[in-house]
Amino acid sequence: MKRIGLTVRAMSATGLLAAVAFAAPAMAVEGNAEAAASKKSMCIGCHGIPGYKASFPEVYNVPYIAGQNAKYIEAALNAYKKGDRKHPTMRGIAETLTEQDIADLAAYYAQAK
Repeated sequence: MKRIGLTVRAMSATGLLAAVAFAAPAMAVEGNAEAAASKKSMCIGCHGIPGYKASFPEVYNVPYIAGQNAKYIEAALNAYKKGDRKHPTMRGIAETLTEQDIADLAAYYAQAK
């Protein structure tokens, strides 16, 4: 009888741990604008020039992203990284970025003027 009780308790504990693991939200990565100082060089050559147009793969009006919403920048970079947004240069850059890099760049550009 005690053996059944222990087994039920062990199963309950395992179930509880599994529920907590699935219920716990993923740790959000917080952006640090200062940390982006060493990362922004790959962006600023195109996105730091108002009215800039790129010519690869076709003529493209490049958005000036200073002051853009951080969540928008994060979503855009993640979409390029996954291939949901199509632009070969942006995809190539986004694929090299970590979640922290993306959060840092988004924080930097959100506060930039």
